[in-house]
Amino acid sequence: MRFSWLPWRWLVSRIARANGFIDPIALMSFLEKFSQPSEVQHPKELLRAGALFHARGLMNTRVIQQNLDWVWPYWVSRQFDPGDVSFIPRAFSITHVNLTHRNWTAVGIPGCGAYPIIDPAGLTTPLFDGWSIDAWVIPGSGADLIPPHEKEAAQRMIADGERMAVETIHHKQSTRLNRTVWVEPSSDSAACRIRIGARSDHGGWLAVALRPYNPEGVSFIHDAAPLDDGRGWTVNQTQRVELSHTPHRVAASNYENGDVYHHLFDEHQPKETHCRVGLATAAALYALNKDEDVQIDATIDLNQQADRAPIFPANGLRENWREAAENAARLKCPDEWMQTLYRNALHSLILHAPEDVFPGPYTYRRFWFRDAAYIINALLGAGLVNRAERALERFPARQTLQGYFSSQEGEWDSNGEALWIMNRFCEVTGAQPNPAWIRAIRKGASWIAHKRTSPRSLERHAGLLPAGFSAEHLGNNDFYYWDDFWSVAGLRGASAMMRQVMDTGAARRFEREAESLMESIEYSLKSAANWKNRPALPASPYRRMDSGAVGSICAAYPLDVLPADDSRLANTLDFLLEHCFVRGGFFQDMIHSGINAYLTLQIAQILLASGDERYAELIDGIAKLASPTGQWPEAIHPRTGGGCMGDGHHVWAAAEWVMMMRNLFVRESGDGLILASGILPSWREQDGVMRFGPTPTPYGRIEVTVEIEGGAVRVFWRAEWRNQAPRIEVRFPGCEPVTVEHPGCNSVELSRREEAVLHE
Repeated sequence: MRFSWLPWRWLVSRIARANGFIDPIALMSFLEKFSQPSEVQHPKELLRAGALFHARGLMNTRVIQQNLDWVWPYWVSRQFDPGDVSFIPRAFSITHVNLTHRNWTAVGIPGCGAYPIIDPAGLTTPLFDGWSIDAWVIPGSGADLIPPHEKEAAQRMIADGERMAVETIHHKQSTRLNRTVWVEPSSDSAACRIRIGARSDHGGWLAVALRPYNPEGVSFIHDAAPLDDGRGWTVNQTQRVELSHTPHRVAASNYENGDVYHHLFDEHQPKETHCRVGLATAAALYALNKDEDVQIDATIDLNQQADRAPIFPANGLRENWREAAENAARLKCPDEWMQTLYRNALHSLILHAPEDVFPGPYTYRRFWFRDAAYIINALLGAGLVNRAERALERFPARQTLQGYFSSQEGEWDSNGEALWIMNRFCEVTGAQPNPAWIRAIRKGASWIAHKRTSPRSLERHAGLLPAGFSAEHLGNNDFYYWDDFWSVAGLRGASAMMRQVMDTGAARRFEREAESLMESIEYSLKSAANWKNRPALPASPYRRMDSGAVGSICAAYPLDVLPADDSRLANTLDFLLEHCFVRGGFFQDMIHSGINAYLTLQIAQILLASGDERYAELIDGIAKLASPTGQWPEAIHPRTGGGCMGDGHHVWAAAEWVMMMRNLFVRESGDGLILASGILPSWREQDGVMRFGPTPTPYGRIEVTVEIEGGAVRVFWRAEWRNQAPRIEVRFPGCEPVTVEHPGCNSVELSRREEAVLHE
């Protein structure tokens, strides 16, 4: 039965006022006045995600602050400590959420869609959004070693070709605790393995602890009972934690009795517990003899996910790490940390592309066309073509009958992104569009044409895409140039693909539509905000220059809709560099309120392409902001260096690092390739060999090598051209550019110019 005839808005308003609450309908109408009118004011996907996020935050508010004697996660220990730089006053905050240390690292195996995460103190959350496993050392003499209470830990990523693991080591006085976490495959499943090692010069106890929280906050444990053999627990009656050795003591507690940490050695402490509020805790204790190592393994089957979704997609590739990375482009450079960051970024791309591509293992374990376009582009740049193609094959099924590529309602950039990356795949592989894509391409390009506002209007937004929710967190609903530049690139991509399949009519139609939209953008930009009386690229025609302008630079990178040396683009970069940089990285004021690794690297890409050597400073800065495991959160707190927004393991950031390293060695320009133009100053200071590749380009695969010896530089390449060799320019910094004319040439030798030395 439908009740659409009921005056819902009037009823909601009347009930709210009768109970002394603010009228939500009136409030929403006021809030909407700050935005441009739009058919979708607040996408339900974001409202749903925000509601879940703050629901946990509300639970945190009710639980944490009056139970600060518990052992809480690392972020709580820091954020609730008034003497810590991470401290945030709580005052009248309705929810308490992690805003200072949103850092975690995922582990897994290729093709598996389950991602255990490890926080900066080694807390491991094996199952998605679930409870966690921690470990403590209670020495016979001296202070307890409780990892979330320790501000320093040695943590690193191990990626040795056989596995992807995170190791966390804590030292305190004469006590040591080390944990290594990885995922092990089996015939029909996979398991999270946590190897816990402890040593104490004074003896004592190792506690393996079951915790009702994760790096976001509370995650309910209602029941914890020992397994029949005593080696582990049944959690919430269905999930199992298996321990390799039988503990010497077992303890459990519920919310009413407090954290099990305070009852580890109580004489009559129960071994199992039920907690009506879902904050059960438990611990298994192992005796430590003086100067002897103890090692315990905890195993959690990943098929125990609460949502019961299969952890291996039906059409995914099941490979080991060596097989998955076998054909990936390799980086060799003098900077060991940057090389490690590249290796870890490759592993992040592989891990988060089991079938669809995900921009994160936890907060962002979902699909968006926006993130997918950048991530798939990096998969292609790294030579991981099969993974890229498998993700693209799923695009048509996400298209509505009207032709909208829908991952989130109200975002008008998605069609441009889908079409651009599909065409990018065809360009760098030399393949024709998959026949299953053709209808989706036509419908997708036609949707853009029909979605545009009227070009005959006299408004500043005439001919642009409608006002919409900010896809890239640029602010309130508005007519964002981001949507328009992506749509131009998508239309041009659709035209190119239609030309490949000999549909010249559609190709011409989409090309005309792209040029028409570009004319509308140019018309709009004439009335848009300037900076210092110079034309620039604001976020929209109705916005002054602010940090949201970073969205408009997509016109140059990655889309090449505008050349990198466009004066408006240069003015925009100058504004961003002068007003929006903190600690060497771009600081996004809109929503993120943090330093963004991926946006900083996008700015660096344009500086590189325009010959501005400031790109090197940005790359160095982002390398320094990486976590000890070689990852970046979506946004970085400018004081703590921890994550302050989004996923703590951000795959888009990893994608941008891969593309940045690639483009230092080989990038596309017009009808040819530019080699070695981005070799960093610190790399140029020492003799040796650098290399990247092989990487696909529109002309074929290429591997570029740079040899430096004394004042001489040799750049050579191995290529598999699909047709004739393209025009190649070698632009090693500090040397005269060389254009290679002979198709059989595969190397050049250069002499470095004397660099000017400035004296005061």
